[in-house]
Amino acid sequence: MSEYYSHYQSSYRNAIGGRHSRKEDKDLISGIKKQHFEEIREQCAAEETLFEDPEFPSEDSSIFFSREPPRAFEWKRPHEICDNPVFIADGASRFDVQQGELGDCWLLAAIASLTVNQRLFAKVVPPDQSFEDGYCGMFRFHFWRQGEWVEVVVDDRLPTYYGQLTFMHSVDKNEFWSALLEKAYAKLEGSYESLKGGSTCEAMVDFTGGVSEFFDLRKAPPNLFSIMLKASQRGSLMGCSIDADPNQLEARLANGLVMGHAYSITSVILMDIETPTMSGKIPMVRIRNPWGNEAEWKGRWSDQSREWSLIPDSQKDSIGLTFDDDGEFWMSFDDFSKNFEKLEICNLGPDSLEEDELDGKKRWEGHTENGEWIPRVNAGGCRNYLDTFWTNPQYRVTLTDPDDDDDDDLCTILVGVLQKDRRKKRKEGLDMLTIGYVIYKLEDEVHGPLDVKYFKYHASCAKAPSFINLREVCGRHKLSPGTYVIIPSTFEPHQKGEYLVRIFTEKANETNEMDEETGIIEDQECQPWGLQVVGVYNVVNKHAFSSHQYDHQDCLRPILVPTVASAPPPAGRQDVPKIPGAREIPPPTEEEQEQEQALKASFRRVAGEDMEIDAYELRDILNAVFTREFAFDGFSIDVCRSMVAMHDGDLSGKLGFDEFKVLWADLRRWKGVFKEYDRDKSGNLSSYELRSALHASGFRLSNRTFSALVMRYSSKDGNVEFGDFILCAIRMKTMLASFKNIDVENSGHAAFDLDSFVQTVMYS
Repeated sequence: MSEYYSHYQSSYRNAIGGRHSRKEDKDLISGIKKQHFEEIREQCAAEETLFEDPEFPSEDSSIFFSREPPRAFEWKRPHEICDNPVFIADGASRFDVQQGELGDCWLLAAIASLTVNQRLFAKVVPPDQSFEDGYCGMFRFHFWRQGEWVEVVVDDRLPTYYGQLTFMHSVDKNEFWSALLEKAYAKLEGSYESLKGGSTCEAMVDFTGGVSEFFDLRKAPPNLFSIMLKASQRGSLMGCSIDADPNQLEARLANGLVMGHAYSITSVILMDIETPTMSGKIPMVRIRNPWGNEAEWKGRWSDQSREWSLIPDSQKDSIGLTFDDDGEFWMSFDDFSKNFEKLEICNLGPDSLEEDELDGKKRWEGHTENGEWIPRVNAGGCRNYLDTFWTNPQYRVTLTDPDDDDDDDLCTILVGVLQKDRRKKRKEGLDMLTIGYVIYKLEDEVHGPLDVKYFKYHASCAKAPSFINLREVCGRHKLSPGTYVIIPSTFEPHQKGEYLVRIFTEKANETNEMDEETGIIEDQECQPWGLQVVGVYNVVNKHAFSSHQYDHQDCLRPILVPTVASAPPPAGRQDVPKIPGAREIPPPTEEEQEQEQALKASFRRVAGEDMEIDAYELRDILNAVFTREFAFDGFSIDVCRSMVAMHDGDLSGKLGFDEFKVLWADLRRWKGVFKEYDRDKSGNLSSYELRSALHASGFRLSNRTFSALVMRYSSKDGNVEFGDFILCAIRMKTMLASFKNIDVENSGHAAFDLDSFVQTVMYS
């Protein structure tokens, strides 16, 4: 197994060690990750060839995935297009880039914003590349993708038509950084066509690792300019747009603005203004149309407007004011708010820039959590679906210190939920899921995930601006210091998808997934337990022996199994605290008393003189009772073998009557729990209710363990039959008891030798 694969498997939160994981097979960019710039360059130099990218071939399929190309494209390298190609000519600027035939103005707007921050630009587009020294027909770029920075290499063959670049290109005909950047981004997303249609913030996030916000300027918060000014001071990237005219593509308005078109915001300032009677500051916004032509704003503060006569020359020089037809223009914040309808802000996160690259700018504190909505397990849908909503993943965040400039002692928190790989999966017919999140405040200390009762009786304190089918939904909230739980979800339940939760705060925060340790409740009021020595375990040589060899040597520890339900709790267990959740065994009903008497008689009749039964005899005894009470085929021989194994510490393959009584007590409790949660009397439990039912049976399950149990014991439609529920409970109890007997110090770790491990796992 390769080092990369071992790391990848161990880093996947739901992987089971030692078993093949298809996660790498399903990783849509695993091939991209395995391409390394220096290795390829050395190979090309040794072979004296130019790089041809096998991961993104120069074929029509790299351009379109849904249709045949409208005409024949010819892939050419830059030196076949012009005589003196350069990667970057005289530095990259927001005026370099022009849109081609692809409908990706959103990407151009993001690139224009990126060029304003040269440090960020250099991170995405390494400038130490050229068509001269070390040239091998390959260029590299860096994109933030779903929680990590990824290097993407491409060959420099570009789609052309009649010798001209078809898609994004620079104003300077011999400059190629923008065309190659677009190609690398298309490779990351699967094709050029995959870039058609999108939001500016989506590309901004991929260029920075930031978290995006959307504002409807028709419902803008009163402090919006303050938000924009602070975002600009933090180096955030911003874009804006006007909703499209449904009857016309990119319709031009009389004021010069274009509907359905993505603009980039390149500056937000308080500008000095002077008149003969007054002086002061006016909030201003500088905006760029990625077309880079005369399509500019024609109102107040437009190029050559009389308002500029009120601005001191020193101020004009400091903002680099020009009146060229370059697509860039200024607007007052008031006009900006009235004429544009959507604002997008990409806030830079902790991994956007290194500490020494901040240039005095502040940055957010951030935390990320990767997760997955799995149907039948934790794809619970939104709050409208209360019965399943509580099964969604839950994340606890603790806010301790208010913002420095907040008069109300509140904390700013940005929450982003990003769904993974949906754009790249367009060719598979998958579109964006409708996603969002809800936030609840925790008044009391809670350790494990919140259950349905909590959400039934508590209201949320904040939520996503809307549930929407965008790649990422993000919201800005002002919350008092305290502990909160964030629930990311799809709108509809039972939808499969991977996601990334990101939490940004101005001050440090503590964030973790709400989970619990797998275990069993040891409470004498709800567990009918005593312990019997059935063997010993040598902690030195890791060997197990039968109980008659136990002579209390220091290196030996007893192997214990539960005994009869009426036995008192063992010594040292008198102080076990009562943990709510597990069901006490109720007094037997008259019917159950009759069943028990019949069972005793059946046991004596079947067992014979040795008063022991095997799995086959146990099956006959139990099925005679339970098939009358439940509409199922009866316990299989495999289930009955597991019942025997749960109490068979000496590997005899049989149960005595005392052990049978403990088993019967367990079955009574589990039967009662099953009936309680089988609310529709269907003879099945919903997999979403399995966790509650196991809780009521005295088990605690981590999220990973619960996911494994659902996959193992539920049917394709998400139901758990009675026999499967009993088998699940039996094996949980058996494995937990076996583990605890080895973990004598209660450390959460147990050392098994191979032989003991195989016996424990296989005989269960």
